[in-house]
Amino acid sequence: MKQLNESGFVPIKQQITVLLSSLVLPLSVMAASPANKADTEQIQRGEYLARAGNCMGCHTTRGGKPYAGGRQLNTPFGLFTAPNITPDNETGIGSWNGEDFWQALHYGKGKDGSYLYPVFPYTEYTKITRQDADAIFAYLRSLSPVAQTNPPHKITSPYDNQFLLFLWRTWYFKEGVYEPDHSRSEDWNRGNYLVQGLGHCNACHTPRNVWGASKEDKLAGGEIMGTYWYAPSLISPKEAGVGDWSTDEIVRLLSTGVSAHAVTSGPMATIVRQSLQYLSDDDLRAVAVYLQSLGEKRSDAIPGKIPPMPERVRRYLALGETVYEKRCQDCHGKSGEGVPGVYPSLAGNRSVTMISPLNTVRSVLYGGFPPATAGNPRPYGMPSFQHIIRDQEIAWVVSYIRNAWGNFGSLVSPEDVDSSRGNEF
Repeated sequence: MKQLNESGFVPIKQQITVLLSSLVLPLSVMAASPANKADTEQIQRGEYLARAGNCMGCHTTRGGKPYAGGRQLNTPFGLFTAPNITPDNETGIGSWNGEDFWQALHYGKGKDGSYLYPVFPYTEYTKITRQDADAIFAYLRSLSPVAQTNPPHKITSPYDNQFLLFLWRTWYFKEGVYEPDHSRSEDWNRGNYLVQGLGHCNACHTPRNVWGASKEDKLAGGEIMGTYWYAPSLISPKEAGVGDWSTDEIVRLLSTGVSAHAVTSGPMATIVRQSLQYLSDDDLRAVAVYLQSLGEKRSDAIPGKIPPMPERVRRYLALGETVYEKRCQDCHGKSGEGVPGVYPSLAGNRSVTMISPLNTVRSVLYGGFPPATAGNPRPYGMPSFQHIIRDQEIAWVVSYIRNAWGNFGSLVSPEDVDSSRGNEF
């Protein structure tokens, strides 16, 4: 209690002392709050950006702890293991600073200055701004450290030579932060940045040469290294080009995995589930605007007349029709019309008629499952048929689907079915 003097008043000196002491805490809070708020905002932004870049997709193994690494990717150049990027001092990036992290993303170099292999997509991440890189690093530093030592890479000789990697970088890698095109809209530039940089879509959707480098025809489609899935062209209306789609249709597909015209499956379904569904509406629309600008309209690229079919091809497709009627017709319909919002239409389905039949074959082998997302929490899926029908029957039915109801695609052989499994068995 306050001590009163004889007159019943608190002495002036004591009043001043109490007043000053009462100001100490608020002043310290006022001084600290802006910095803490800024740190929190940067971490939250970093978490969002890490989602947008799907960092967890590579740096988390199945059933493992987030960002602790261990996932392995098999390539023609060897077996690569994603590292631990939690802030553990011994096995993660706990000893890294912001400059070390920037060096990895922007220049493709490790903390010790060694060249990183482009299985880590620094060829795209180089476009990320320093501000965004620092935010991602702040988020990773905020995670709980996980002490997890992962297996080393098993790189085939001579590709384990740093000098050869230096030559590869000289020929195929050009570092540089994304530069906006001021003749384009803000949405277009944001979409370009997300697709070409943070989202690293070229890593899957661009064909590669024999040295594993992306070719010049960006986003023109290609087999995803180490997965035996085909990432379709985002330019061609014969594949996954969306030049004649509305912005809303594209946003729906990216955010839910399904739309009136398409369903995502395989690796793309995983991307939607783990990454794209968490993007803001503004960023999804920016991506949509950019993708719309890339390719031709469908009417400009689809041939108007299908050539006559030889008799031997007719007989081959008739065998596939028999399998379709027995195994597929109940869901996808007699004329391949499907059920809107439940079973996708196969008639006019670009994923069925793409140049590569790989995705259709694998969907029949392993089943087809759209992602479970907030906008589509209970998706319908297709069961696996690899234990029910033979490779020959799969070849027949996929060939039939690719050439029925006005579709036009190449025939599939049993050898194609077998090779689509890769080295999984």
